[in-house]
Amino acid sequence: MRFCFDKVACQNIRKSLRKEWLETNGSGDYASSSLICCNTRKYHGLLVAGAGLENRHVLLSSLDESVLVDNKEMFFSSHRYPDGVQHPVGHEYISAMETGVWTIFKYMFGDLKIVKEVMMVPGKRAVIISYHIHCSSDMPKAHLRIKPMTAFRHFHALTHENDVINKKTTPIPSGYKLNAYKGVPQLCLQLFGDNNTVVGKKQYWYKNVEYIVEAERGFDSREDLFMPGEFEIELVPNKKVYLFASTEPFDEMFPEKNATIEKVWFTELSRRELLAKDADTLEGHLALEGEKFIIRQLNGDPAVVAGYHWFGVWGRDMYLSLPGLTFCAGRVAVGAHILQTATRYIKDGLIPNMYSSDGNSHAYNSADASLTYIWAISKMLVADPSSKSFVKKELWSVIKDIIAAYSNGSVPFAFVDASGLLHVGDENTQLTWMDASVNGVPVTPRHGCPVEINALWFNALAFANELAVEFKDKTWEKPDLEAIQNEFFKRFWVSDPQGGYLADVWRDGWRDMSLRPNQIFAMSMPYPILEEKYHKEAIARVRHYLLTPFGLRTLAPGSYGYRASYAGGPAERDGAYHQGTVWTWLLSHYAEALLRCHKGDDGVAAGKLLRTIKPLFTQHLADAGVGSISEIFAGDPPHQADGTIAQAWSVAGCLRMLQLVNEYEPDVYAEWVNSLDLGKYESTQLFGEVQRGGNKGSSSVRTKKG
Repeated sequence: MRFCFDKVACQNIRKSLRKEWLETNGSGDYASSSLICCNTRKYHGLLVAGAGLENRHVLLSSLDESVLVDNKEMFFSSHRYPDGVQHPVGHEYISAMETGVWTIFKYMFGDLKIVKEVMMVPGKRAVIISYHIHCSSDMPKAHLRIKPMTAFRHFHALTHENDVINKKTTPIPSGYKLNAYKGVPQLCLQLFGDNNTVVGKKQYWYKNVEYIVEAERGFDSREDLFMPGEFEIELVPNKKVYLFASTEPFDEMFPEKNATIEKVWFTELSRRELLAKDADTLEGHLALEGEKFIIRQLNGDPAVVAGYHWFGVWGRDMYLSLPGLTFCAGRVAVGAHILQTATRYIKDGLIPNMYSSDGNSHAYNSADASLTYIWAISKMLVADPSSKSFVKKELWSVIKDIIAAYSNGSVPFAFVDASGLLHVGDENTQLTWMDASVNGVPVTPRHGCPVEINALWFNALAFANELAVEFKDKTWEKPDLEAIQNEFFKRFWVSDPQGGYLADVWRDGWRDMSLRPNQIFAMSMPYPILEEKYHKEAIARVRHYLLTPFGLRTLAPGSYGYRASYAGGPAERDGAYHQGTVWTWLLSHYAEALLRCHKGDDGVAAGKLLRTIKPLFTQHLADAGVGSISEIFAGDPPHQADGTIAQAWSVAGCLRMLQLVNEYEPDVYAEWVNSLDLGKYESTQLFGEVQRGGNKGSSSVRTKKG
């Protein structure tokens, strides 16, 4: 799907600065900014890259871009400075913007039209930015001037003018390279075109560039950016020039004989257009969007980035996302590879909650990552029953080892009691997905028997029990599943005049009876720990108090500690993270429980769900991270999007949810999809020609209209 924005949408900076685009390269590096290419976050940049996710650096932050005609310089870039100053005002000349397949900006200065396009190169720490113009034949010569605005700092930090920076540039073909600081990747900048590139020697700092979102989030929000040398080149109508920004010169990054920037550009463009042919439906779009989260780490292992811009590879997020990103998206082999790779990093029955790029300093601070891993294996067997032999050969012993580690107390801060239920953590730990803390104090203390941990635990036992029978494994000791179910019900079921539901935590005879979404796992798992006859009552309670158009609230409104919005500084936001804030990823588990419970109701429940969540696809897809789905939303209407602009388990959960509805109620789903009018995202009429396929200047140029 393509998402197009017209002149009015782009020039309304109150809104356009809140919409963001994202390009990725399959290694965790990225390029990203706002709709008008004015950075609003410290995480924004045209080349954010590094050796490992935790070592990503903002190398090329932005560009000051202008076109010179008859000694008149016209800027089409824009940056934010203190007191609301926007300079230059290039956004006033933007005519249209498009993202989705790749990212395109279009500007108009009278009869002169400028097209700027951005693409990252898969597997390379590089971004290519192309420019070309359309103008009348009698237009005077036009020159493109580019002033790189570099940061050379860790993507969590900010930088300021200093005397430590190494300002010396080294000439390379059509540009230069710069090693600004020790331990920071070098930046290579090259401008390729039919005419010679002129590289200026003047250097200076852009002072007090401001990032408005960082200010709102309670962080430092101003920095200085270094301009190491400007570029200038004559533009030939309908002929592209390319700015290549990378960590290596072009000829070293692409040493193949006859490699050219044009071939690299059009090869990647053709690859994307081919993929886009299968992404013109909502499910197809989400499947393709999921590709952004699947990366190759430094050691070659496949993994899942939890979210952009700032998250890394997290075990829990990876395995909860895996079915949606891989098995539901036609990437079964990729999912299987990720599951197999995980076996190398298991320690005391635990899968890392946070993976390190060096492979030596993983964090094992999650009680459920290993249990979600087993759940993901079960989902692979549903998607591809033929993978059972793979599971038997590669994963069965691992499943048994994980369960044994929980059972015999090898898992730190975990034990199984005499009734077979799982206890995790203590008053000083946060080992479930609701892990926020403020000043070292857990916001949602959940040590003891958390409801979803025991739902995952029971599911793992029941799944392993079935595999043991299938694999004829006589060493497996069959657990008393019925006894576990009975004890679970005694401890967690809350009878209430408004409808029964499950408590959130049981601890030493005390119950946290807060109404939270974690109970949905007791009904959504392939092997539910809660008896089916209680599902409808509990689901109704969740639907009434927790379901919103964008996901499930983490706490029912009116409850003690409920936070209606997610705002303020770090402490305020962490305090609201799981106290009412809406999480989209939970929708797939809610839908699975709902559809199973209401099977045979002629699609009534499915229809109500689809109507409720319609704004998630008719509104949000063109907001925040355009084309993707945010991490979280505010608990109260209008449910402002927040957190990361593109979250793996949000995208994965939505795709899995839609496929579940389509599987259970295909007619209801088809009618709903037809009502979405997703074509409106592509309705903007975009001027000019965009070169597609073939080589530069070839006859494959065709008019592209929204």
